[in-house]
Amino acid sequence: MSLKFSVITPSFRQGRFIERTIQSVLSQGIEDIDYIVCDGGSDDETVEILKKYHPQIRWVSEADKGQSDAVNKGISMTTGDIIAWINSDDIYYPGTFNAVRKIFESQAEIEVIYGDADWIDELDEIIYPYPTENWNYKRLIETCYICQPAVFFRRSLIEKFGSLDSSLDYCMDYELWLRYGKYVDFYHLPQKFAGSRMYKTNKTMGKKLQAHYEVVQMLKQKFGKVPDNWMMSYAFVKAEDMTKLNKFDDKEVKKLIWISFIEIVKLKKVISPKIIIKVLFWYFFPGLSWFRRLRLLEGQQ
Repeated sequence: MSLKFSVITPSFRQGRFIERTIQSVLSQGIEDIDYIVCDGGSDDETVEILKKYHPQIRWVSEADKGQSDAVNKGISMTTGDIIAWINSDDIYYPGTFNAVRKIFESQAEIEVIYGDADWIDELDEIIYPYPTENWNYKRLIETCYICQPAVFFRRSLIEKFGSLDSSLDYCMDYELWLRYGKYVDFYHLPQKFAGSRMYKTNKTMGKKLQAHYEVVQMLKQKFGKVPDNWMMSYAFVKAEDMTKLNKFDDKEVKKLIWISFIEIVKLKKVISPKIIIKVLFWYFFPGLSWFRRLRLLEGQQ
């Protein structure tokens, strides 16, 4: 008996992208996909596009409490064995669902599968490969190396450990991976599954400080402390937001790094050697730092 997929797309005013998302799902060649779009009452072209694809997809367009609420609503309205959600500006790559189904059907002990992914631009062109890593729970606490649309999991995990935390606006996926990963190992298939769209006005790029702050608070609540990597990233983004200094300018970046260190000192009572070493590395080799790797994602040449 074949396992059935439930795919949920939360949406709000993404009319310029959502058709590409829908087509990437429907073109997977899987006949028994239960696909639902939970739109938050968009007033752009979204609803007209959704109407075009009835009855291939189900959809609702009504006010909700945000992205997490929309995904949870979609999960509750579906019955498939395998759950995935893909945002209304992301896409699946061809062959993804067949690869995932083969593993789930042949290895009953596997409960979560994630693949590799790309960051893509507004025209679906690849900007940069998503920095996916092999499964390691301790490492996952330090950095989110799993790309959300490249994840598929069994419905039984929802029944055991719950769905998305609707109080979170930015890191709901990361929190879910941390919650599930505490109990089950994830299976990493090194195959490109999805394209995650990055552009200046999306949530990830447009509200970096709010997103980092939410991650820091979530980790503190879940583990009682915040890993150095996340604290350093938050301090850097906060310093960048306060000063408006350009991290891609060799003259300004050193000042920005120094202000970041001051912010870390304010946030942490004890500064670990790891933080000091990392800050010195940033200072002397800014070109090799994680924030310089964002150049292409932020449209910098």
